[in-house]
Amino acid sequence: MLALFATVSTVLHTAKARLANEEKGATMVEYGLMVALIAVVVAVGALTLGETVRDLFTNLDFTPEGNAG
Repeated sequence: MLALFATVSTVLHTAKARLANEEKGATMVEYGLMVALIAVVVAVGALTLGETVRDLFTNLDFTPEGNAG
């Protein structure tokens, strides 16, 4: 996950350096930062809640209660 963040950060810094004087470039950098932030939030959420969600599905019991006949 750290490698992903470093890669996104490098790409954003490169884009910002090349397009710093253009409004289109600034807008692109802003969108890139938003995408990077969303990716980090999703990754942290998945790491935080992943085991809990897995355990919920693992512990589901669909065995019918009572007599069938």
